[in-house]
Amino acid sequence: MSPTERKPATALAPLTAAWLILVALTLASLGLGQWFHGAAWLPVVVAAIVWAKGMLVAQRFIEAELAHAFIRRVLKVFVAFAPLALVLIAFFGREFARWATL
Repeated sequence: MSPTERKPATALAPLTAAWLILVALTLASLGLGQWFHGAAWLPVVVAAIVWAKGMLVAQRFIEAELAHAFIRRVLKVFVAFAPLALVLIAFFGREFARWATL
């Protein structure tokens, strides 16, 4: 292994911090949904939280930065797809439902 190659992280402190951030984001999204139910801007905020959580999991737990560049890009697209789908369904749900009917 050359000195420039990165190794998987073995320290528990960054993983614990990432887990605590994930818990905080989950609680924040639950609170936002409870307090601002029905607000027009809420799907965008929830989608941003879902994206942030996905990127955090990809970086800290899956360690995407150690993967081949193609795999990193595929993972980023995959993580971005769910929040994008949430926003599209929230704002254009009827159109998607109409397209999906037989």
